[in-house]
Amino acid sequence: MQERLNVPPTKSSLLDLKRRLLFLNEGYRLLERKRELLTRLVYEKLKEYRLLNKSTRETMSEAYRWLSILQMRMGSFRLQQLSVGMPEAIEAKVLPRSNMSVQYPSVEIRKLPLQPVGILGTDASLDETRSSFADMLVKAANLAEVETALGRLLEEQRKTQKRVNALKYNVIPRFERTIKYVESSLEEEERNNLFQLKLLSQQS
Repeated sequence: MQERLNVPPTKSSLLDLKRRLLFLNEGYRLLERKRELLTRLVYEKLKEYRLLNKSTRETMSEAYRWLSILQMRMGSFRLQQLSVGMPEAIEAKVLPRSNMSVQYPSVEIRKLPLQPVGILGTDASLDETRSSFADMLVKAANLAEVETALGRLLEEQRKTQKRVNALKYNVIPRFERTIKYVESSLEEEERNNLFQLKLLSQQS
């Protein structure tokens, strides 16, 4: 790794380096703040994901329990017949959403009222199964939104952490070492000039 920047040890270089260092330090503070906010969002989404995951699994188990009951009561062939042209159970929209400059889809989903189907040869468990699967789809869609958001927030957090580390451990120290080198060179040059002036004054 290069210890310092390759710049001439001049006053103009020193002023430019100090100005750029101020800018880098400000950028570092902003990125560190962004990293902290992203970390907080990740933990919030993780908590939400765990709760939704558990709830979705429970709803899924309930839906498949009712499906098993329905299959035993009505048979697979009758279920296949009923599934053709079955009314929609949910309504969903996928919209873009942004948080901390992170883009992810937002799902707006709602359960529709159950529409009647032919009652001949049907069982009450049919409505329970349809309702349970609609609940499961709503929860699964919400879970998918949170999981996608969590993944993208984690990715953005990793990128931000890399930038923070690069500034903190590489870029800013190089500028600081270069500024120190230029200041030292200018001081040395000034001492040499003073020494030469002193010699000239003594000779005259």
